[in-house]
Amino acid sequence: MARAITVLVGTTKGAFLLRSAGDGQEWRLTGPFCDGWSINHVVGDPQTGTIWAAGGGDWQGAGVWRSEDGGESWTLSLLANGKMDEWLTNDPEFAAYSGKQPSPPAPFTGQISALWSLGQAGDTLLAGAKPASLFASRDQGETWQRVDALTDHPTAPDWQPGGAGLILHCIVADPQDPQKLWVGISAAGVFASEDGGVSWEQRNRLSNAAADHAAHAHPGTGACGHEVGHCVHNMVRAPEAGQNGNDLFYQQNHHGVFRSADGGRNWQDITAGLPSNFGFPIAVHSRDPNTIWVLPLNGDMAGRYPPNASAAVWRSRDGGDSWEALRNGLPDRNCFFTVLRQAMAVDRATPAGIYFGTNSGSVFASSDEGDHWSEIAQHLPTVLSVEVM
Repeated sequence: MARAITVLVGTTKGAFLLRSAGDGQEWRLTGPFCDGWSINHVVGDPQTGTIWAAGGGDWQGAGVWRSEDGGESWTLSLLANGKMDEWLTNDPEFAAYSGKQPSPPAPFTGQISALWSLGQAGDTLLAGAKPASLFASRDQGETWQRVDALTDHPTAPDWQPGGAGLILHCIVADPQDPQKLWVGISAAGVFASEDGGVSWEQRNRLSNAAADHAAHAHPGTGACGHEVGHCVHNMVRAPEAGQNGNDLFYQQNHHGVFRSADGGRNWQDITAGLPSNFGFPIAVHSRDPNTIWVLPLNGDMAGRYPPNASAAVWRSRDGGDSWEALRNGLPDRNCFFTVLRQAMAVDRATPAGIYFGTNSGSVFASSDEGDHWSEIAQHLPTVLSVEVM
C-alpha cells in the first residue's frame, strides 16, 4: 500500500524531517531545524500539520519550537532561560561575536533545565521537563502553565533521579477522554490523573511479582537506586483501550517489560522470552492492541547495545505472552548502537510501518510490521526521538 509518511526525528543537533514520496523506498531529509538545539522529542498534529519540538539544556534553556508550515519556519516559546542568555547580557563582545541578543526573561527560569517530552490531550499540549514537572498549553504552545498538582504530589520529596536525572519523559492521554492522563517519571514511576491533572495517583503495583525491585534486578542490569515505584523507561496505551472499562498499557522498564489491563493500577511482568530485561523503547500497533515491539539491550552495566552485538527488534502478537526476533535487514554483527526511550514509532498504514533511530545516527524503517528492515537515514547526530505524522 502506498504511504505518504513524515518521520519526525529529534537529535542532539536539532530536529530533522524524513519524508517518503509514497513508496517507502526513497526518503528526503530536511533539517537541522530549531537553531541546533538538542531536541528530545518532536510531535506533529496530522490534522493541522503543526509540528512541535521540545528540548534545550543548561546552555540554551528550555523551550518548545513550533512550525505551522511543514518545517519551513519555526518559532520558539522559551520556558526557561539558559546560560547563553546570561552571557549575552553580561558580555557585549560575546553578543556581537555571536550575532545574538539575549531572550526576554522566561517564566520558569531556575525551575527547569530542559524539556524531554510532548503529548496532546484534546486541545491541550503537554510538555514534560527536567527536573520532573509537567506543563500545559492551551494556545498551541505559545504560553505555558505548570501543572502544580503533580509537582506538589505527596511522594515528590522521595523521587530519585535515574541515570539522566529526574525527568518526566513520557506523556499519554486518552483520545476519547482528555481528562485521563498518564506520565512516566524516572525514577518515580507511573502517575495517572482522571481529572485533567487536578489530582494524581501513583500506579506502580506489580500483580505477579514482589513489589521490591530487588527481585527484578538480574545480573548485569544494575539498579536504578530509586526508592519510589518503578524505573519506567517508556509507556504506550493500546488502541481500543478504554472499551469495556479497561485501559491496556505496556511499559518498557529498567527491569523488564510489563503489561497492565487496568490503566496501570496493576502491572504484570511479560519479559519471559526476551534475551534481556533491559531496554528503552516500546511501541504498540495502531489497530491491534496485542501487537507490540521492543528493542532489548544487553544491560545497564554491560554496554547498552543489542545482545551479542546483533541487532533485533522483538515482536509479540499476543500481548507479550510470546516473542519473536525480527532481524532481516538489521546489522547482524558488530552492532553497538543504543536505541533510546522515545526513538521508536509506528504509523497507521496497512500493514503498519515501524521506525527507530540510533545513537549512531541511523534511522531504520520497516513497511511490513518488522519482517524486513532498511536504513532510511544515516550519519545523523545522536537520535533522541522518532515519531510519525
